[in-house]
Amino acid sequence: MSVGLAAALLASGALGDAIGRRRAYAAGLLLLGVGSLGCAVAPSTTVFVGARVLEGIGGAAVLACGLALLAHAFSAPADRAHATGVWGASVGLGITAGALLAAGLDVGTGWRETYVVVGLVALALVLPSGRWLPDSRAEHPRRLDVAGLVLLALALTLLVSALTESRSGLHPTTVLLFAASLVSLAAYAVVESRVAEPMLDLALLRTPGFVAATFGALVLGAGVIAMTSHVPTLVQVGLHGSLWTATWLITAWSAASVLTSLLVRRVRTRMSGPTLIASALVVVGAGQLLALGLGPTSNPWQLLPAMVVAGLATGVLNAVLGREAVASVPGDRAAMGSGSNNTARYLGAACGITVFSVLLSHAGTGAGAAGLVDGWSVAVLVAGLASLAGAAVIGVIAAYTTTPAQMDRGVMEKA
Repeated sequence: MSVGLAAALLASGALGDAIGRRRAYAAGLLLLGVGSLGCAVAPSTTVFVGARVLEGIGGAAVLACGLALLAHAFSAPADRAHATGVWGASVGLGITAGALLAAGLDVGTGWRETYVVVGLVALALVLPSGRWLPDSRAEHPRRLDVAGLVLLALALTLLVSALTESRSGLHPTTVLLFAASLVSLAAYAVVESRVAEPMLDLALLRTPGFVAATFGALVLGAGVIAMTSHVPTLVQVGLHGSLWTATWLITAWSAASVLTSLLVRRVRTRMSGPTLIASALVVVGAGQLLALGLGPTSNPWQLLPAMVVAGLATGVLNAVLGREAVASVPGDRAAMGSGSNNTARYLGAACGITVFSVLLSHAGTGAGAAGLVDGWSVAVLVAGLASLAGAAVIGVIAAYTTTPAQMDRGVMEKA
């Protein structure tokens, strides 16, 4: 699914800006539903993987165009803060619902029932979304950058595929995939610098707010999302806990993120910008480091403080990153901003999960469950330090960002 997401997030955002975000959003729901039902009935691994890619493509359109639709419908800053707070909460709520659904349907084939439920819910949302959502598109739509779209999709697909393959070792095929992804990415940069209407305007990379939001999403994916993705493995295999224990720990993280995402929208003072993103990442990193110190006989619930602290800061980031993603780009490029931000998040998650998985499995000095728990400590330390390092980089970006108050003061001095 990460392959489909990485390949289609920016492309679906650009497509939504051009043909209408409501249409692209509804089409994404349709693909998500069909892909999920395809997974449920898949008779072979090949069909299952293909359906997962289709799910990822549909999910990309839902993520990129959904946030852009909100940005258009709630254009006033206060209203947009409220809406993106709810959007951020829904990200955490979806993780909570997914974890509980997966554990609750752990009967029979288990995973097939989960895909049926997800597929039916996605399809049920297609018609209401196409009928009731207010439509929007770019005021001056750009021509579709076909060359850029193909090259970026190819580069990200090859990169995520290489990362996925590398979890089982660095084989010649993996090296070839990495090399091909770099060549494709270089070709994409050349094409985007020369076309009149690029899919991703490279000039945005000179905008501190855009860079901070995009890099913050990358770090969030590579750090805490990578860590929490491996909690079920640690709890069940390393600490001999139950599936429900792992589920409730994930729920604690996501529920804490829902809480803070909803609270952010009620804060009257301005809560945005690189400084807030950096501060939240510091708290995320501190929460991750609380997960250190486990041993083979540790109680899985020792992870609870780490999950709650990291979850509280993750909720702030979910709300703020979504807002910054659309606020840091021109209004008629909202889907581009949203697509870029979510691409960074899921690319970061793909990279982080790969690194975390390798460290979890191979960095431990013991054997069996003891080795897994030992590997967990190394992997958590790396992930936590990655969050803190990301915060430091964004803090440097914040030092070169002009705030609204500074702009107002400058205007007054000139007057």
